[in-house]
This record gives sequence, structure tokens and C-alpha cells, in this order.
Amino acid sequence: MEFDYTVTTTKKFNATSRRVQAEIVRAGLRVLHVHDVQKTLGEKGFVREPFHIIEFCNAQLADDFLKADIKIGLCMPCKINVYVTDGQTYISGLRPIVLAQFFPQADLGAGPAAIDSLIVTIINNAK
Repeated sequence: MEFDYTVTTTKKFNATSRRVQAEIVRAGLRVLHVHDVQKTLGEKGFVREPFHIIEFCNAQLADDFLKADIKIGLCMPCKINVYVTDGQTYISGLRPIVLAQFFPQADLGAGPAAIDSLIVTIINNAK
């Protein structure tokens, strides 16, 4: 099982990042923060192609996961990355269905599959 779902897009980086954020909201989730990794590392003298980490949350599932195992907070909030490598724009999301591998003792129910499906849909709609 892959830990990520990654696709390419012909859209430009900024348009793709905005589209991912819009799709997150359209899915009924909340965008918490967008990390501009290129800018942050650039301030320290590192050169990097455009890279955004878009953090978002489903409050109900977040609460359920934390009740099952507080250490799941290490994997939260959900993230979708938009980045450029060699001129190609990518959209990549961590697949929450892998949570059961990291937390086998936690009863996560259908939550990981539900948010996983949303992440795949968001990425597919944004590409």
C-alpha cells in the first residue's frame, strides 16, 4: 500500500495551490495554514523550486483519532503538498489509510478510509 497519492498537473504552481485550497473547502474541510517552503528556506539561503504544504482538518475525525490514540496527533493535521520538480507541478497527499499500520492498537473505525477518500477526491478535482 502506498503511503501517498501523487499526481501531476499541467496547471501552473500558484493556480494549482489555490485550486487545492478551494477543493478542500468545497469538501467541507477547513484550510488551517499554507506553508510556503520555498520562501521559508529561501530566507536561510537555500534555493528550492515552489513548494506549498497545505494543512487542513476535519474536526470530527481529528477528535475521533485523538480519542483512539493521542499520539496520532503526530500525523495531524492532514496535508497536501503542491510542488514543482524540474518544471513539472505535482500534487501529493499522505494517505490516512496507513494510520492503522502505525497505530495498530487504536480502533480507528472507518475514519481513515473516509478522509483518505476525501484527499484522493480533492487531489483529483484539483489536477
